[in-house]
Amino acid sequence: MSTESFYQQKIVACDEKIRSIQGRLNVMALLRLAFFAGFGVAIYLLAQHFNWAMVLLAFLSLAAFIVCVNIYYHWKDKRRLWEKLRFVNHNEGEMLAGKANQFPDGHAFLDSQGYLDDLDIFGHNSLFHRLNRTATVKGKNFLATRLREPLLDPGAISRQQAAVQTLATQTECRQLITAHGLLNDGKETNLDPGPFTRWLEAPAAFYRKPGRLMIIAGVIALNLTGIAIWIGSNNYTLLLAGAIISRLVLAGYGKYVGRQHELIDNKKALLDQYTGIVKVFNTVDAGDSAVLAGLRSRTLTAHDAIRRLSQLANYFDHRHNNLVNLFLNTFLLYDLHCVIALERWKETYRTNSLDWLEAVGEVEDLNSLATFAFNNPDYVYPSPVRMVPAGSGAPTPTLFIQATALAHPLIPAGRRVANDCVLGRDERLVLVTGSNMSGKTTFLRTLGVNLLLAQCGLPVCAASFHFTPMELLTSLRIDDSLLEQTSYFMAELKKLQRIVHRLQTGAPALVLIDEILRGTNSEDKTFGSEQFIRHLLQYHCLALFATHDLTLGSLEEALPGAVHNYCFESVIENGELRFDYKLQRGIARNRNASFLMKKMDII
Repeated sequence: MSTESFYQQKIVACDEKIRSIQGRLNVMALLRLAFFAGFGVAIYLLAQHFNWAMVLLAFLSLAAFIVCVNIYYHWKDKRRLWEKLRFVNHNEGEMLAGKANQFPDGHAFLDSQGYLDDLDIFGHNSLFHRLNRTATVKGKNFLATRLREPLLDPGAISRQQAAVQTLATQTECRQLITAHGLLNDGKETNLDPGPFTRWLEAPAAFYRKPGRLMIIAGVIALNLTGIAIWIGSNNYTLLLAGAIISRLVLAGYGKYVGRQHELIDNKKALLDQYTGIVKVFNTVDAGDSAVLAGLRSRTLTAHDAIRRLSQLANYFDHRHNNLVNLFLNTFLLYDLHCVIALERWKETYRTNSLDWLEAVGEVEDLNSLATFAFNNPDYVYPSPVRMVPAGSGAPTPTLFIQATALAHPLIPAGRRVANDCVLGRDERLVLVTGSNMSGKTTFLRTLGVNLLLAQCGLPVCAASFHFTPMELLTSLRIDDSLLEQTSYFMAELKKLQRIVHRLQTGAPALVLIDEILRGTNSEDKTFGSEQFIRHLLQYHCLALFATHDLTLGSLEEALPGAVHNYCFESVIENGELRFDYKLQRGIARNRNASFLMKKMDII
């Protein structure tokens, strides 16, 4: 079955389930109305004439009404979950059809300093946008960090691949993780874990404070005694005194209680979101994946604990209810009981809960990566190879990338053109020449994006991909800045400077540069480019240069074994310009600028 057909079948199943649940909801709504009407009739008849049969009818009708209400809202929650599952499958189907992902594109994470802007990692139709299936703040941050700081250890990459492969096959669990995360969408202001984290870190004011607990117990005992005396003798003096003392105690701790409520106020949506994700993830079969097994062990006790905290936070929110404030607060110090229960929870789970938040982010990150892997069954998992020290006599070079049928994963399958690529065995630095629009820059981005996918533990858009992990250093997209008083030329020089400074640390790297020194005259550009290329060769890196400067091609003869020429050619046939986007050996000879200018009546 094709992936498209799989999602279409899922959509049909979701529609059937939603219709079924809606039918039950309609029936339950009628039953609820009938039982409420029965309760009303029983009360009316009791008002006319006391009758034990009517008392029983009123009690049973009310009990049945409450049961129906609970069942109704339970099924309503089920319907919402299935609606989210339908959205998940519809979104996947739309993406496979070439439409945009409905999840956030991560534009806020964009940084022009490194490769993120050059390789379209964040923003609309970016790699993050293609991968993202996260619903929590932690999940988005973890996925963004994964793309900014990919894995550089072959063992870690292999373990990540095993986790992605194992989770990719468990479609039901993956989709439920996403759907549960989406159940609280539209409540973004309450889904920020920042205040919750600050609440966790705040010290307890009541829990394990015997003196304060004795004061609370004494005030409540006084109030209960006052109530008993008032009922027995109609004397409310002690009751009134107790109420005044209660209010003074509440006022004394009012600032602390208010601060605690501010930090955890309306956090039920956040906690329910995390609870749902953890609950589903705990049903995942970890298989042989150490990563999944480790996450499971971290979240195993999280579900019940977070659900309990959700209940406590919900009870604390009731303090705004007038009846609760008037009666329960005045006579039983309701606010302080809530604070004590929350502090008890915090003291018990403080250390674990911070880790649970991070674990939920990791779960969503892995879920996003596994969904990408499932949606691209024709992609291949790359083979990371540990670097062999120079001079060890081993046949494997220190740094290399070897790929066949390599293509860009963000280009639709019907339009992408694949090329083979071998770097590091005999070719450390490759000059790629070609005319405008021939595919030079796209090829550089293709290599960079696939290396990033590989170092995130993902399958890559290729028939085979073997590599040693390395950093990505790029200068492909340059912008000047009036605000920072930075010219185009100076902005490019700063990017090149950052590349050199990073290489000077000895970190292995893949350097991708498009049309070096575009902001200066041709003679200066050629000289500066040649000097920069010679300078790069002393570092531990592989490099690809895309350039229009054909004179740089002479470096292959001047630096034999170090620099190699490749190109993308354009062909003019029957008055039309055509590109095949196939990488070829040698220097590009065809030019299309003057042809296009004539064709467009510019010259």
